[in-house]
Amino acid sequence: MRAYVLITAKPGTSEEIKKNLEATSSISGVIHLDSIYGRYDLVVVLEAPTLEAVSKIVYEVIEKIPNISHTETLISLFSTK
Repeated sequence: MRAYVLITAKPGTSEEIKKNLEATSSISGVIHLDSIYGRYDLVVVLEAPTLEAVSKIVYEVIEKIPNISHTETLISLFSTK
C-alpha cells in the first residue's frame, strides 16, 4: 500500500519541517520527500503493508513534528506485478 501525505506548514517553516523529516529518514516506510509549491508545502510518500502501519507513521511520527498545521493522507492501492 502506498500513501501520499500532503503537509501544510506554518508560514516560513516548511524547510525546517523538511530537515526534521530528513533527520528521521530512518522511519520505516518513507520512500520519498519533496518540498512543493501550491496548496500544500511538502509531500511524503510512504509504503507500508497495511492501513494501520500507514496510520502509525502519520499519527505517531509525522504529525508530532513541530510547525505542521495540517496533513492530508491519500491512499493508493497498487499491485506489485
